[in-house]
Amino acid sequence: MSSTISPPEQYHLTNSTPYVPNSPLPVLIYRSCLPSSPTPATVCETFEPNSWLKGGVFKHYKAHHFHSLTHECYAVFKGRSRLLLGRGPLDDGQTTGIEVELQQGDAIVLPAGVAHCNLESWGGYEYVGLYPEGSPHWDNNFCKANPQETAVKAANARNVPIPDSDPIFGKDGPLVGIWREAMERAGDV
Repeated sequence: MSSTISPPEQYHLTNSTPYVPNSPLPVLIYRSCLPSSPTPATVCETFEPNSWLKGGVFKHYKAHHFHSLTHECYAVFKGRSRLLLGRGPLDDGQTTGIEVELQQGDAIVLPAGVAHCNLESWGGYEYVGLYPEGSPHWDNNFCKANPQETAVKAANARNVPIPDSDPIFGKDGPLVGIWREAMERAGDV
């Protein structure tokens, strides 16, 4: 992958809620990292050599959810969308979360446990969902379980291993170092 791609933006969502585990690992957004005029095929050609494999092609998904068994990457090949991260539908008004916008050519990596949903989408928004090679099939948790079940899901999410490869830059890419450092700060090494 070209060295002209900027390092990823980092968004920290470390505080859990009664319904959302979140993660000590930051969400990473890679801007304009896909080939021009991306398609699902060119997305796969970009990511799969880096051991992130296609799980499907998806559109606007408005349900708040998180995955407790795997990390996830969205590679946007069409349109744009505004996402809410870190908050579920049952969280009170004091739980903020973060809103980010993605557009064609961007990719976002969501650590296991971080809630996400599309708030608005434009231009026929579509993305390829990619997952680290060898990870189990994703589970959808809709941020509505009781706090005890959420605590179990949080423990599962914290035990999902850091991938060996950055989805964009490969083995020497920033994801691995950024996430290992975050785990060290959290005392989870």
